[in-house]
Amino acid sequence: MATSVRAKPDGSPPPAAPPSSPGPRARRSPGGLRSTLYRWDIKAIPYVFVTPFFLTFAAFGLFPLIYTGWLSLHRVELGGDPSWKGLENYTDLATSEFFWNALANTFTIGVISTVPQLLMALGLAHLLNYKLRGRGFFRVAILAPYATSIAAATLVFAQLFNTDYGMINGLLGWAGIDPVNWESSKWPAQIAISVIVTWRWTGYNALIYLAAMQAVPQDLYEAASLDGASRWRQFLSVTIPSIRPTILFTVVVSTIGATQLFGEPMLFGGSVGISGGSGNQFQTLSLLMYEKGWVTGALGQASAIAWVMLLLLLLVGGVQALVSRHNRKKLGG
Repeated sequence: MATSVRAKPDGSPPPAAPPSSPGPRARRSPGGLRSTLYRWDIKAIPYVFVTPFFLTFAAFGLFPLIYTGWLSLHRVELGGDPSWKGLENYTDLATSEFFWNALANTFTIGVISTVPQLLMALGLAHLLNYKLRGRGFFRVAILAPYATSIAAATLVFAQLFNTDYGMINGLLGWAGIDPVNWESSKWPAQIAISVIVTWRWTGYNALIYLAAMQAVPQDLYEAASLDGASRWRQFLSVTIPSIRPTILFTVVVSTIGATQLFGEPMLFGGSVGISGGSGNQFQTLSLLMYEKGWVTGALGQASAIAWVMLLLLLLVGGVQALVSRHNRKKLGG
């Protein structure tokens, strides 16, 4: 039975009935569709933005890494079919005097280039951290070697270290020192290459240290100054502990760069640069890998060397992680 709506006693019209709630189809209005699309946009767009990176990494990073690992387990000659060898390429490296010589050269060149480089970078950054006249010019000037190409820098230094007419031997002659055979002798050649590496990367590391030093609170320096600490004592007791993570970062990055050293020794050696000199006196792991792969055509052995270099870099990264964890526990304790 229909319910009749009665008028009020005072004659005023009855109140209007409340609007009925919208049905399911009314809820699917354009506004609801826009809300759904917005939620999907928030969830999906970040993955769309990072997809090109992962695709590029998979094509140019992950696939070559896996394929190189596969090649290291095979005997592969240029233009030939691969044949399974298992770990024989790695055992051959373990008994190869050329591999151990390249590993030792990589280590020594890395040490005599990284240690002076980072020490000089710390000193330059400490000087530039104070108010000096023309400080902006010096900050740009120390970065100029990093902007110079490896080929140009190495060719210039190769002329400076030339045994017959180089400026370095000329200066040594004025000091009464006999000329040094910078290219054919082991230690002089490694020192010359280390000088090139140090010249190129000192300014770059100095700017990294400078950025870290400028983030150190000035209150620490003021408190040290009130305690009577000199600038040298402030540098040792305030600056160095405050930028320790940055120093560790540069040590690891420089070690990785030294492990992959290729352009400087190859160009410095000229016609015998790929073999690291006439007696392999400055052949690095990267040069040995290149020689095995593209000179002798042994791509399997070259791939094994590449994976050994990767394992060395992972070892360096593991040491960095352990040192960082130890520092965090020390600070937290």
